[in-house]
Amino acid sequence: MASLRIREAKEGDCADILRLVRELAEYEKLSDQVTISEEALRADGFGENPFYHCLVAEILPAPGELQGPCAVGYGLYYFVYSTWKGRSIYLEDIYVTPEYRGQGIGSKIITKVAEVALDKGCSQFRLAVLDWNKRAMDLYKALGAQDLTEAEGWHSFRFEGEAMREMAGR
Repeated sequence: MASLRIREAKEGDCADILRLVRELAEYEKLSDQVTISEEALRADGFGENPFYHCLVAEILPAPGELQGPCAVGYGLYYFVYSTWKGRSIYLEDIYVTPEYRGQGIGSKIITKVAEVALDKGCSQFRLAVLDWNKRAMDLYKALGAQDLTEAEGWHSFRFEGEAMREMAGR
């Protein structure tokens, strides 16, 4: 494999991040749910108080090659707070393009998120995975993650759009 670099995303990466978000949604068979825009990613991730942080995995060109680095994966995360454990980090998305899977890039992204979590004093690192994505579950378990559905019976819920407006009386 050519040289790999995992780095913090920059504002100029938003087009690549959006491309990768859409690829992930297609892989998860949920592409109809992506409504985010490049502009929203830029505003939400690179302002004074960003809502998210992102790592970009890119393949660097060999010496003498004319093309620039190519983004082949990303990890989008944010900080949350656990009333039981304190500071925590949540990995919303992790994705590696199909042609680069199985080369350790996903593990390197996860490792980098763990480093960020520890540097920020987080006590835990959480993520979710679809129940059919055995390859991802196997990776997370191999890296030491605990499946909370198996271990503790937790189910994840979400309020969206109309449900939120109705609940808030708007």
